[in-house]
Parts: sequence; C-alpha cells; structure tokens
Amino acid sequence: MGSEMNMSSRRYDVDWLRVLVIIAVFIFHSGRFFDLTDWHVKSPVVYASVQAWTTFLVGWLMPLIFVISGASLFYAVGKGGVLAFMRDKVLRLLVPLVVGVFTHVALAVYLERVSHHQFSGSFLSFYPHYFDGMYAFGGNFAWMGLHLWYLLVLFLCSIIFLPLFYLFKGPARGALRAFGSFLAMPGAVFVLVIPVAWLSMVLDPRSGLGQRGFGGWPVPVYVCYLFYGFIIFSHERLQEQIERMRPFHLCLALAASAFLLWWFRYLPPGRGAKVGISFGFPFLIGSWSWMLAFMGFARAHLTRSTPFLAYANEAVLPFYIMHQTVLLVVGYLVLPWHIPDPAKWLVIAAISFAVVMAIYEFAVRRSNVLRVLFGMKVIHGRPQGALEPALCGKPQP
Repeated sequence: MGSEMNMSSRRYDVDWLRVLVIIAVFIFHSGRFFDLTDWHVKSPVVYASVQAWTTFLVGWLMPLIFVISGASLFYAVGKGGVLAFMRDKVLRLLVPLVVGVFTHVALAVYLERVSHHQFSGSFLSFYPHYFDGMYAFGGNFAWMGLHLWYLLVLFLCSIIFLPLFYLFKGPARGALRAFGSFLAMPGAVFVLVIPVAWLSMVLDPRSGLGQRGFGGWPVPVYVCYLFYGFIIFSHERLQEQIERMRPFHLCLALAASAFLLWWFRYLPPGRGAKVGISFGFPFLIGSWSWMLAFMGFARAHLTRSTPFLAYANEAVLPFYIMHQTVLLVVGYLVLPWHIPDPAKWLVIAAISFAVVMAIYEFAVRRSNVLRVLFGMKVIHGRPQGALEPALCGKPQP
C-alpha cells in the first residue's frame, strides 16, 4: 500500500497480501472498542480475551504492511526518474494525509473528546478548538493524522532513504544480491529479528522514537521492516526459500502464539527483566514467523487475479484512509445500545464496512477530484467507474 508497482508483469501475491492485510487492519480497529487499552471511543465493558486478540494482531499487522511497502518501493525506485518518484509520493501519500488531518480526522478527535467527557457541544463548535495544541501533547490538532501516521512515516522514509534505495539498485546491487543470498540459507532469514529485538530493547517507550503509539512498535522498527521488504523482493531465491519453508514458519508462528496465550493466561506481565525476555523473545519470533508464513503461502497459492482483486486493490488506500473515522462514528452511536457486546461488535463492523464501501464506490471512485484527495490516480479517457489495477514487478534473481 502507498505505492503501485508499475512494471510489465504482475505480482498477484503482493496484491492479495495488500488487500488482506488492510481487511485485517479493519478487523483490528473494530475490536479496539472492547480491548483493555485506551482508545478514542471505548465500550464501558472491556475484555481480556479481546486484548489477547489485538495483541496478536499488533505482532505482525503493521510490520507486514511495511514489508509490503518495501516491496512496492523496490519495484518503484528507478522507474520514471527521481522527480517522478517524489511527485508520486506527494500525490499518493502526502495529499491524502493533509486532507485527512483537516477533515475527517478532526471528527475522530471530536468523538474522542466527547466520549471522554473532555468537550460538550457540536462538531462545528469543536472545530475551532481542534487547533488548540498538538495531539499527544495535551492538545487536539492531530498532526500525524491519527491512524494516517502510516502515510506520514512511509512518505518520510521514501524521501529520506531514496538515495540509499537507488544505491542498492545501482552501484551496491551486488552487495544487496549477496545479502539476499545469505538470507536464503536455511534459517538465516531469522537474523533479521536481531535489529528489531535490539531496537525494541534499547528504545525507551517514553521517548519520541521509542514510543509505541504508532501501531504498537517504535517507528525505527518499521524502518527495518521497510528495508526487509525491499531486500526480500529483490531476490528470487530468497523468496523461493520463504515459500519452501512456509509450513515450518507457520508451525513456529503457531507455537510462539500458543506460548504467549499460555503466558497471558497463567503468567500475567510483570516488571522484571526475566519476565520481559520470556515474553519479548517468543513475541518477536512469532511476529516474524507469521509474516514469513503469510508471504510464503501467498506466493505459493495466491498467484491469480480475480475481478475482486482488481477492484479491491484499487480500493485499498481510500478504504484505509476512511475506515477508522467511520468505525468511530458508528461505534459512538452503537455502543449505548442495550444489546450483547458481541452483537455490538458485529453491528459496528458490518455497518462501518458497508458505509466505507458505499462512500468509495459512489463518491471517491467516480470523481477525479476525490480520487486525487484520496491518493488515487486520475481517470483519463475511460468510462466512469473503470477499474485501475495496480501493477507489480518481477523480482530480480
């Protein structure tokens, strides 16, 4: 997500992963009403079981999105020149971020303030106060776009590390190939857990770089996963090894998750270093194993396009941009209902999904102005509503 891979051939497995992982993001956020941690709008009753589920998703969800984004960058860098690349990133990432910050994200902050009894009144009366101070620093202005922080981080990484990406696709291509060949050795791909483990350990959660408010991981960890995606999709033999080892990676992921579930149930988190290590190590191994398993099974089985994939692949970015705000609006209205909580979740998820897709289909997708504002390409000389599939490139050996 965040970058189309425009080359002559298609990588349908990457398209499928992109679509499926955004659906998982929607499921994740629909459960945040009911887990134990604070969120913009919360149910009066929360559940440890939902917390276990959201913690499981935190382990691999945003890291996998950055791996996919790294793959997209590998195929995009060097196609059309530097200025064309930067223009694409401004249009696809920065424009929808800025638009979101000044429109629907303000509505999300309003709902948070009202539901937390920090403001009373209409949205129109709140909007001038939206610019009172910075969000996360005691104010309201959501400079990072709340859930749109991903667009901000990906935009900054794409621009800041662009010289390095060009270096790896040019003069240092041999070094990239050699490192990929090393990672293709049995078990060597788990070496990539070491930088993530080190960063997770040394970065103070109270610091700007170390804070876990962005998807549950420090931002430098996402930079690692972005480069991991770039590396993996640059090397055919490494991808073949990941595909070949997919049953092992799946078993390891299941074992790590089973251990963590047992740990949650019988050994509640403590403050000692031993307890942190007993949780952190299997969490990191399980996180990477899930991502490797998903990539392996997608490469083995999700190799064909379908009308659904063509449609959904174009809808991914607008869906991501809209989904959380719509969830918050629907959740704010549904949570007071006197029905069982599982029914509340089902109603919130179903209505929110329908509303997001209706807005996309009947407004965003059919209007070139809205397409630009939501990071999509303009339709030129095609019937209204025509599909625009994202192309993917073929990796180099």
